Amino acid sequence: METLDPITIDGRMGEGGGQVLRTSLALSLCTGRPLRVQHIRAARRKGGLMRQHLACVRAAMEISSADATGVELGSKELSLTPGTVRAGDYSFAVGSAGSAALVLQTVLMPLLLAGGKSTVRIEGGTHNSWAPPFDFLELSFMPLLARMGAQVDLELERVGFYPAGGGTIVATIHPLGEAAQGPSPLVLLERGASKQHYAIIRRAHLPASVADREWEALRRVLHWELSQRRDVNHEESTGPGNAIHAVLPFEHVTEVVTSFGAKQRGAKFVANDAAKEARRYLGGKAAVGRHLADQLLLPMALLAGGEFSTLPPTRHTKTNIDVIHAFLPDRIRLDEESAAECHIEVGGRDS
Repeated sequence: METLDPITIDGRMGEGGGQVLRTSLALSLCTGRPLRVQHIRAARRKGGLMRQHLACVRAAMEISSADATGVELGSKELSLTPGTVRAGDYSFAVGSAGSAALVLQTVLMPLLLAGGKSTVRIEGGTHNSWAPPFDFLELSFMPLLARMGAQVDLELERVGFYPAGGGTIVATIHPLGEAAQGPSPLVLLERGASKQHYAIIRRAHLPASVADREWEALRRVLHWELSQRRDVNHEESTGPGNAIHAVLPFEHVTEVVTSFGAKQRGAKFVANDAAKEARRYLGGKAAVGRHLADQLLLPMALLAGGEFSTLPPTRHTKTNIDVIHAFLPDRIRLDEESAAECHIEVGGRDS
């Protein structure tokens, strides 16, 4: 059996955070290439593997029977040799309020390509700053994944806000071959006709007046009507928390903008933050928002590719492209057409 040379990733590249590790893990499992990551999260104040990063590594190891070294808290270097990824039923726990979505992000593409149905249950935070919240995954990302020929059913079993965590998401990942047409290129150059926009205000163990103040601030900026307000009170939550999502559906894409409540962060500030980001997206013509652009790159590169228009890319997105190119050279082309918009073209696995 041929022994493949490992791919060495410098964790200091680009924005130097956990995304470098997660994308590297996913690509190692999908390509079968051994992986070595050095200087893990070197750009962060407290570098090395934290609990949620360890959860990602251990999840990758479990679904592929991988061998690894450096799997411990604070480790700044990791080596992993993947085995064969196996579809199946899996349960993972972050062990903190760390993001459940980021663990799913690590194992999603490997399990989609594994040739069988998988169920993944992940305990941790479901609505965290600096990570895709459940609503973004369900309303924005998963519908586009389905258009690529990949079906993933997502369930919010229990909400988990920072810092208590205690939430659970369940993903049912169907075999890629179940789609009659097979993987399809994603072409997303225009948003299409606008549908009714709305706000989802989630709260747990907080008075309804918090949601009222947030709604009023959001309504004033975006000029929305009461019919565009949707409230969800999570009495089952382990701890208190609050998030406001501005959901912006269009014919071809849905953008989800989120702002989180926190101590010493007033309701008006939380809502204005969401409204400002929503207005930035609505003020342009690009189809794909900045965070969604980052999420689309890996599945497009591993499936049938495609192209999309987006806002000027973040450093996070450019870093993700660099990591993908370490495994799949020249797979992505980014054309920054103007200060307001750019075009990204992705070659698929058969390109």
